[in-house]
Amino acid sequence: FNPTTTIKFDLASNSNVKLNVYNYNGQLLKSLVNGIMNAGFHAVNFDASSLSAGVYYYTLEAGNSVMSNKMILVK
Repeated sequence: FNPTTTIKFDLASNSNVKLNVYNYNGQLLKSLVNGIMNAGFHAVNFDASSLSAGVYYYTLEAGNSVMSNKMILVK
């Protein structure tokens, strides 16, 4: 992506959601969501214009589920 991307996810029920972005070393860069979200489809924008090119990860925690994915920022 360059320099923004959209992280999309679907919740089966109302859940406490945490969506965090980390650098390659595992350091927390930004917390995009931290709170209760309603069931349904959601899209969260991430603006990385202030970051350098490289590999980043996001972790989505919703209820008892945890999902991680890799993102590559190309400038």
